[in-house]
Amino acid sequence: MSFWPYYGLQRGITTTAWPDGAEDSAGITPGRPRAGQTEHAEEIAAACPTQALKAVSQDGRDGVAVDFSHCIHCQRCRQGDNALPWSTDFSWGAPSASAQPALGSRFTRSLQVLYVDAGACGACVNEVRLIDAPPYNLHRLGIFVTATPRDADVLLVAGPITDAMRTAISKAYAAMPEPKRVMGMGTCAINGGVLGESFACAGGLEKIVPVDLWLPGCPPPPLAIIHGLLSLVGRVAPAALEEQP
Repeated sequence: MSFWPYYGLQRGITTTAWPDGAEDSAGITPGRPRAGQTEHAEEIAAACPTQALKAVSQDGRDGVAVDFSHCIHCQRCRQGDNALPWSTDFSWGAPSASAQPALGSRFTRSLQVLYVDAGACGACVNEVRLIDAPPYNLHRLGIFVTATPRDADVLLVAGPITDAMRTAISKAYAAMPEPKRVMGMGTCAINGGVLGESFACAGGLEKIVPVDLWLPGCPPPPLAIIHGLLSLVGRVAPAALEEQP
């Protein structure tokens, strides 16, 4: 083990420079499909298991529109001769229809986040665990994870909102001081994902508490999570949930 300090000194600082600088390291994001013009739009859309892709026609040209709120990154549209191009960005956080204004400058260097697993498969929580790993170092941005809703400024929820977690989420939200914001993480939190709505799942976080920002993905990578949190305080611009060709 004695070589590890030497190895670390030799490599130097590896923390990403984003958002102050660009980040294009390999594997930093799984990417996601891009809308575009194609004569195989119907075929591509039909292969999507969650109807995240829709065939549209504009000015006599066929194309594929993307609804990121339903995309589960199955990558079916990435394979074959008629594959769609995929982006390599991670700016995924998109405001909800009822989003409140950004928290503002008072929170740019002091944002407390409470994470709640509402029946997620485990993929989202694994990504959340990484946001304070050395490559991302959440604390450098003034963002901290808290264990109590009484200290939380942001409620970060992942999962399809199982029946056992509905009351817990409502109580956590009620215990948070004002001003407060809510971010739904992952496709499951947006609309239930592949699980949908049932007696066991609410099928979306907005049916339990008001949501300010959606973070699509299955799961979203660490930098996408950070982008969403920075969007809530107004430090970066939010994205859109849909893309047209």
